[in-house]
Amino acid sequence: MREDSNSPDGANLRDTSLENIETDKKTFKEEIKNLSRTDRKMIRGFMRGFGKIIILWLISKNRQHGYEIMTQLHNAASVDTKMPSASMIYPVLHGLERKGLIKGTWEHHGKRNVKYYEITSEGKQSLERIKNLISKRQDPGETNLYQEFMEDMFSLKKVKN
Repeated sequence: MREDSNSPDGANLRDTSLENIETDKKTFKEEIKNLSRTDRKMIRGFMRGFGKIIILWLISKNRQHGYEIMTQLHNAASVDTKMPSASMIYPVLHGLERKGLIKGTWEHHGKRNVKYYEITSEGKQSLERIKNLISKRQDPGETNLYQEFMEDMFSLKKVKN
């Protein structure tokens, strides 16, 4: 609940959308806790497998440094509540940089140097190829296995024109 001092009567106004998001997140975390250990392990493994793609996608949205990426992944996590570690994130960043998919630039902030990452044209092309592969249909009426999996598991039905 937040107080809106600009309201004429000084009443407390609820930011219901924020409350709903927080409630949904808590509910989801509770549901995850009720899964079997095997199910939780499979979900964590699935999310780890998408790690490079998710990191590249995050960087494609805006340039950012490693700690920002770790924080975003932590805040979005519903299965494993511990913060993704630097020993997990930085090797992925360095690998993406070696492959030319992202470019790192050191900047001085206060007393520290911070390396900001941004996507390269090669990285954009790579993401586009991955998107195309996942959404591509083989023959009319024949479903691509990956697309069918994504649609089924994430309720991602493609809008038909």
